[in-house]
Amino acid sequence: MRRLVLGLVVLAGCQGAEGVPPDDENAVAIPGGKADESGFEECALSAVVAHLNSGVAVESLQADGLHTRAARNLVAHRDGADAVFGTEDDDLFEDIASVDDVPWVGPVAVEQLVAMVACATTQHGEVEVIFSPQPYADSHLARAVALLDAAESHLDIAMYSLSDGGVMDALERAAGRGLSIRMIYDPANGEHLRTEGTRSAELEEMGIDVRYVNQIMHHKFVLIDGPRGDATRTDGVLMTGSGNWSNSAGVRYDENTLVMRGHAESLLRYQREFDHLWANSRDIDWNPDITRVDVAPIDEAAIAAVDGEGTEAFFTSANFETTDSTRYGRGFRVVRGRNAIADRLVALIASAEHSIRVASGHLRSRPVSDALIAAVAANPSLDVRVYLDSQEFVSAGSHGYQVAERDECLADATTDNQVDDCWDRGFLYAYALHVEGIDVRFKHYSYHWHYSYAPQMHHKYIVVDERVVATGSYNLSDNAEHGTMENIVVLDAAEHPDVVQRYVDNFDALYETNRDGDALEALYTDIADGDGFPIVYDAMSLTWDQVDALKSAMREACPAIDSGDYRSHPERHYRCVP
Repeated sequence: MRRLVLGLVVLAGCQGAEGVPPDDENAVAIPGGKADESGFEECALSAVVAHLNSGVAVESLQADGLHTRAARNLVAHRDGADAVFGTEDDDLFEDIASVDDVPWVGPVAVEQLVAMVACATTQHGEVEVIFSPQPYADSHLARAVALLDAAESHLDIAMYSLSDGGVMDALERAAGRGLSIRMIYDPANGEHLRTEGTRSAELEEMGIDVRYVNQIMHHKFVLIDGPRGDATRTDGVLMTGSGNWSNSAGVRYDENTLVMRGHAESLLRYQREFDHLWANSRDIDWNPDITRVDVAPIDEAAIAAVDGEGTEAFFTSANFETTDSTRYGRGFRVVRGRNAIADRLVALIASAEHSIRVASGHLRSRPVSDALIAAVAANPSLDVRVYLDSQEFVSAGSHGYQVAERDECLADATTDNQVDDCWDRGFLYAYALHVEGIDVRFKHYSYHWHYSYAPQMHHKYIVVDERVVATGSYNLSDNAEHGTMENIVVLDAAEHPDVVQRYVDNFDALYETNRDGDALEALYTDIADGDGFPIVYDAMSLTWDQVDALKSAMREACPAIDSGDYRSHPERHYRCVP
């Protein structure tokens, strides 16, 4: 059965929004089913199907009042024989009748399911989380196309990378419908120097106003019919997360993308961030027929007046002050000592009582790494698990070298700023966590890393106590904090239990990638054969010790693996032959 990636469905127009079966002509029964007399409207029953197919866990269903046997049977049916959601043998529910067929699901269970979904949607709006990799049709790219095609008046886009043809076509259609489209696009920072033939020029020729800021703009968010110039308009859609609008982000990399509708505070905070960047951006001067649109900024009072609905949002733009150069125009300059996102993550880590899950492409943030080590020192029973991309592996020798470099830098430093620079120079912390006994694993897929073949672990999220998720564009690095424009959303399970649970389930699945098969054993067999072996291979979740041992075996079997060409051009070498 084709996998679906669905979140909560807004029950707009459903009469039984509190879970009470409506008594009107729109009510539908389940023909021949145990819940034949339920009489809920079709949209409410469709919401139940989407809710179950979203990956909701047994514990979440139980917490919302569903009988334990019904909850277990529903999840077992959906997850298939391997009892793991998100795998090939999933048997997702096609309709409410297939839900009703499950043992221990009857009229009471259906009513409870409708009530829990209706409660979540009416109180918190629609929240959808989409995990990559997916088939394109189920990816965040396809979802972006659908949202862009549904836009009615305007789009505000802050995007680091855009290469997907489907999204480009949707943007062209939106511009053709007369929508006002503003876009802060990171590549425009370089493309403004020679714009002809660039993606920035292509977008401007569609009628999209493309601008750039003088810092790396790493956001990946879009506001669709958002509160641009009108703080009372909070029925728009926010799409944000780790995934760029590129094919790899949809079908190759590990990513997560949130779609939030009707979340007033999130919409207002992201609109405020966009407007702040826009007001201090620079034009590429390509299409003179585009009229720049500026709006009055959203003030903090307008945001404080709305219900946060269990979400927070933080931006690294708070670490910068604005500038205005007579030669270059408006821009941003970092202010030392500010750590807008790192401070929130450190506080979140310090609040952990029983577990912390970190899924990140990078771990190069001293505050976050120190906070993880301190949390374990303060509570040795704390279950901390860290999953990183393969490029974050650092050997004991290399770790010693970077420590020596840092110490030498500190010895030569004569000012506080120089000391800070010594600490914040791209230090890889994976080994430091490993030696402190923290469970660190790597998505490992090659001896040498290269972007051309890397199925990157590109997530940037932290889950604490299975109750709070922090996720967004922010890599765990000092560069992300002080060199780029980034964002995170913080979601609380008290308001968004299903979404938080999906992050927990996603992490658990990633952490066991190819650990129950013979992938590692087969690779060792190839190494021992003596006829050459692959040095780019299927991804596996490996501990530091496992990666270190594997790489040592490869070096011993084929010393050429560390030769100059292998190191300089790893994309040319998929096998090592002794």
